[in-house]
Amino acid sequence: MTKELIHATMATLTETQNQTQTLTGRAAGTTAAPARDAEHDAALARAGQLDALLGAPLDPANPHGLAALIAADARREPPAATEQLLTETGLGAEFVPAEFGGRLTRADLLAKVLRPVFRRDVALGFGYGITSLFGTAAVWAAGTERQRADTAALLLGGGRASIVHHEVAHANAILRDEFNAASAPGAAGYTLSGRKDVIMNADRSGAWVVWARTAPERGPRSHSVLLLRPDELPAGTVARLPRVPTPGMRGGLFSGLEFTGLPVPSSALVGRPGEGVALALRTFQVNRCLIPALAVSAADTVLHSAVRAVSPGRGGRTVRRWHKPLTGVFADLLACDSMATVALRSLSLLPERAHVLAAAVKYVVPDLLREDLEALASVLGSHGYEHGSPQYGSLDKLVRDLPVAGLGHTGTAACQAVIVPQLRSLAERSWFRAEEPPAELFSGGAALPSLDYRLLGIASGDDFLSASLIGSAARLADHRSAAGGDRAVLAELAETFVGELRGLRARCRRIPDGREALTDPAVVVLSDRYALLLAAAAVLGVWEAQHGADGADPFLADPAWAVLALTRLGRRMGIAVPELPDGVLDRVLRELVGRYEDGRSCDLDGLRLAH
Repeated sequence: MTKELIHATMATLTETQNQTQTLTGRAAGTTAAPARDAEHDAALARAGQLDALLGAPLDPANPHGLAALIAADARREPPAATEQLLTETGLGAEFVPAEFGGRLTRADLLAKVLRPVFRRDVALGFGYGITSLFGTAAVWAAGTERQRADTAALLLGGGRASIVHHEVAHANAILRDEFNAASAPGAAGYTLSGRKDVIMNADRSGAWVVWARTAPERGPRSHSVLLLRPDELPAGTVARLPRVPTPGMRGGLFSGLEFTGLPVPSSALVGRPGEGVALALRTFQVNRCLIPALAVSAADTVLHSAVRAVSPGRGGRTVRRWHKPLTGVFADLLACDSMATVALRSLSLLPERAHVLAAAVKYVVPDLLREDLEALASVLGSHGYEHGSPQYGSLDKLVRDLPVAGLGHTGTAACQAVIVPQLRSLAERSWFRAEEPPAELFSGGAALPSLDYRLLGIASGDDFLSASLIGSAARLADHRSAAGGDRAVLAELAETFVGELRGLRARCRRIPDGREALTDPAVVVLSDRYALLLAAAAVLGVWEAQHGADGADPFLADPAWAVLALTRLGRRMGIAVPELPDGVLDRVLRELVGRYEDGRSCDLDGLRLAH
């Protein structure tokens, strides 16, 4: 993590917290929390319909199957037939808030709808339209009524929007280079200049949402957001640069733009001048939660292929030596989905307090998934080299796509830049003091308010998920005296994580004053441990919600998966954890094999898939 990124983030947080809190209070007073059970069911229904339209992934004759998608990737082309299908189904409406005629009501429901796409191909999901959501988020948060209406019409009509990032220190190709917008004479707008070679969908988008530098100095007021329509720009001021070959996401998605003295009217400004960094910090929370949730579904496909590789013709039995890695990956996927889903739901339920959790999700989940892909590569063995195979080619493709989806090291550093400056404050003011969040946070079908980008806060409020960890441990405490058994071990694990939080609080309180301390590697390590503690809290919260719900999924209500997931998290942190009780691995393996045979997903929903 770079000093520049830490310092820039801190400055922006300081300047925008009061502004955001004022906006939050004003908007919250006029926002109702209608029942959402029907919306939850409707989202699952849309996901099922989309999955059926995309067809059986392993059917070699399916034009939208894995064979066709892998072949398009090898040709470095977008899968045109499948993108056309998604357009015909009106998938673009999922990225438009319901108040503007779309179907976007909550981020957790959006993830459910998009999972059939990402389960087949991460690059397809990014290339078709999720980057449109990332770009237009600033419009939904701060745009004028005209900007919102025009943007909604574009996406509802099957068009795309590109997000044009600003440059950050030590950036990768996507975050390298930026555009400069100088004030035009007479304050009539801006003059835009510069070149950026790697922008997703730049050559086929109907709108460009540009984070342009409008002040030469570094700081929280350095950038503004401009909404540009390519078909309205004067000739000779814009050059569309050729597509750029990239080692990951090879499907011909990236190209560039060069502006030469482009006149931009003041009506293109989104929000206020100099508000770009603040808008990024607020709206990127949704991206940071959504990408990991969708990456889980992509890893799910690889897990299915690994089970297939070690159980052909064995009547549902898998090779015994692979039981431990397979069940471990399954438990990790459930843990990742728990953390991502809780974060997505918090964007609706606790929008002013979700900022640090969103960064932690983006920090933890991609790393866990990378470890899991390495484990699955061992299980797949020689099958892992069948790169063009629909049965086994998903591993190679996801290994290439995942770093691009998560923005690699730069994405990790950006998340650390959010978490690290908050550690001392959380230790002094929140941990072991905050109240637990509402139970609806962990219950997948519970009613929630709609997602409102205008309500998203920046690093404010108490740490509700650490409070949930402490509450879960207290409720499980009575089981610790039991002689062995799953719940006794679960109770012991919960208390162990609470003890780790207590130790972390003591260490974070000793972080010295001054910005230089926040770039100390020893302080950064504390953010690693804290993020994993939040993952543990999410697992316990989701298990409790399933255990206490009427008609809950019997497997998710069973402590076995939570015990295994928490044990693996604890070992990653290097803390002592109890031995797994007898039968835990067997029960988790039985569920995994059952889901594989029934064609069900290996996430919290466990939905039946086209196969």
